[in-house]
Amino acid sequence: MLEPNWLERLAGYHPRRQAVWFRGEWLTYAELYQRAQRAAAALRDLGVGKGDRVGLLAWNHPAYLDLLFAGPLLGHILTPFNHRLSLAELRTLYDYAEPRVLFYGEGFQEMAQALDPKALPLEVIQEGEEAPEETQVDLEDPALLLFTGGTTGLPKGALIPYRQLLVNAIQTAFAWGLSREDRYIVATPMFHAALNALATPLLYLGGSVVIQERFRPEEYLELVVTYRPTILFLVPTMFQMLLETPGFAEADLSFVRFAISGGAPCPAPVREAFQRKGVRFKQGYGLTECGVNCFTLELEEAEVYPESVGRPMPHLRARLVREDGEEAPVGEAGELWLSGSVVMKGYFQRPEENAKAFVYDGERLWLRTGDLAYQDAEGRFYIVGRRKEMFISGGENIYPVEVERALYDHPAVREAAVVGVPDPKWGEVGVAFVALKEPLEADVLRAFLRERLAGYKVPKHIVLLPELPKSGPGKVQKEALKRMWEAEHGQA
Repeated sequence: MLEPNWLERLAGYHPRRQAVWFRGEWLTYAELYQRAQRAAAALRDLGVGKGDRVGLLAWNHPAYLDLLFAGPLLGHILTPFNHRLSLAELRTLYDYAEPRVLFYGEGFQEMAQALDPKALPLEVIQEGEEAPEETQVDLEDPALLLFTGGTTGLPKGALIPYRQLLVNAIQTAFAWGLSREDRYIVATPMFHAALNALATPLLYLGGSVVIQERFRPEEYLELVVTYRPTILFLVPTMFQMLLETPGFAEADLSFVRFAISGGAPCPAPVREAFQRKGVRFKQGYGLTECGVNCFTLELEEAEVYPESVGRPMPHLRARLVREDGEEAPVGEAGELWLSGSVVMKGYFQRPEENAKAFVYDGERLWLRTGDLAYQDAEGRFYIVGRRKEMFISGGENIYPVEVERALYDHPAVREAAVVGVPDPKWGEVGVAFVALKEPLEADVLRAFLRERLAGYKVPKHIVLLPELPKSGPGKVQKEALKRMWEAEHGQA
């Protein structure tokens, strides 16, 4: 029988095996489980019980794992907060989640205690002594409350059950060909998907994880060279920053089995730069609400079809649905719906949002992802963007991802994002926000696009910026770009 508390058995199988590296020291699997026991004892002493939210505001740190793996012992729900948000934004999330206790890491004391005067430093987590009697926790109980990346409306916290974590770990290990010999560096934020994108799958297998507190490309490259990870996992902007790091061109990456990009489509020039160094590369796709890793593709096939995210993971079904509710035929874009054992329990205290997100067809419960995708004749899926990001110009559908890919083909383009804005003649037109590696006139870039795209797809406006705004997980914030445009030009 599958159980939420698999770490105890793994600690028994591999007590002395290296599990987690942080600040120059390795924790073994036995030590990782002992830390979970101490964390559960400390929480119990603070009055935390089953179902209580436990808040965490910190850079990447083993405390995220301590509190996650203490969950099956006590039944609490780890609730990490995005440390890049303003105090006002955090206040909204804090009041929504109502954590029983809030822990903070180095540099966050003032902000944490502004949210809760009784907030405690991370060190308290390891002050527990006698482990509590194990609480009855099953696979449907929530392990995590993860806030989705929306920038408007009420906050939404996805309730992630142990079922999702366990099945995601198993199918990621199986479909991506992971083993206990694999290692990766956690550099994306652990308050988001980094916990269960690769950390929990590798720890489930007996592999090893190196934790970088916050992404600094020079330090990341040094960690890569020193600790020789077999897998690289970053978002596209991080891969781009790594390419521009002094020493990257000379760095030996022969030990890397493959690199995988998540969070957004990865530009072709970035992928190709890694491939020139002998690093095989593939695209990933996932979302907080559905177990992070939703598709897979063999490396050989990924290199032939580099824009594809692959086919659905085991135990996951996918369908593409048009606006009229019919299935989208091969080659036509539709909204991606997913169904399977990695789907979340629902949004915490948001019944209206749950009603929008879930569809029951009499046989299966489907999650509407809000992403648009199409499928080729051999079953490979291609993501073309968010449903709400697609815009219609002069009666023609325009998918920003397609335009962004063309922009990235220009060697001077460092970052690019396309949004639709109102236009009195065409209804909507595209605005391309671009950060450059070297000086370039907007008209030159526009002429470049006309050689690669139909005329109606070429953005009417091109805005050059030093850099594009990004969220905590490193995604470009298109809503912020829209607001920037509206502030200067109005909404019509």
